[in-house]
Amino acid sequence: MKLVLASGNAGKLKELQDMLAGLPLQIVPQRELGVDDVPETGLTFVENALIKARHACSVTGLPALADDSGLIVDALDGAPGLYSARYAGSPTDDAANNAKLLDALRGVPAERRGARFYAVIVLLRHANDPQPLVCEGSWEGRIIEAPRGSNGFGYNPVFLDEALGLTAAEMQPEQKNGRSHRAKALLRLRQQLALARPATV
Repeated sequence: MKLVLASGNAGKLKELQDMLAGLPLQIVPQRELGVDDVPETGLTFVENALIKARHACSVTGLPALADDSGLIVDALDGAPGLYSARYAGSPTDDAANNAKLLDALRGVPAERRGARFYAVIVLLRHANDPQPLVCEGSWEGRIIEAPRGSNGFGYNPVFLDEALGLTAAEMQPEQKNGRSHRAKALLRLRQQLALARPATV
């Protein structure tokens, strides 16, 4: 099945393509099919993922997979949350986002810096699909006081996986892809696809 990946984020595209390897899917990034990003006007991660997938379906006539994800910090009442990518304003700037986050947490002790990455992934078979596949995943951790590591993107340098003692940016891709919020959501998607055959795939 040919599937549109409804994202313009190069880091996400790479992760999603790596994690979906092995499925009987021909995965095509939306820009290769002339699909531009669509405004994310939803009030929840699920709504935003559906907006992106539905837009890609409408433009291409193909099934589409989209994700919406963000960083939820307990001490900041869930911020940056839905606005993680644009936390420091537009256009998206990872370094500026991290700097704003660390500034907002200045003086907050380690035990109150709990956070989690959250992702929801949706698969629409067509633009009017009444029963999309919706899968969620989260990754618990803590925000450290200064960036560490050079791998990954977004908030990876300041997000510490306490079980490994590494930030997401210090992990090799195979380590991250085995633990991340997006990996967990995609595992659930793979399981649902297996259960849904042949209707879905």
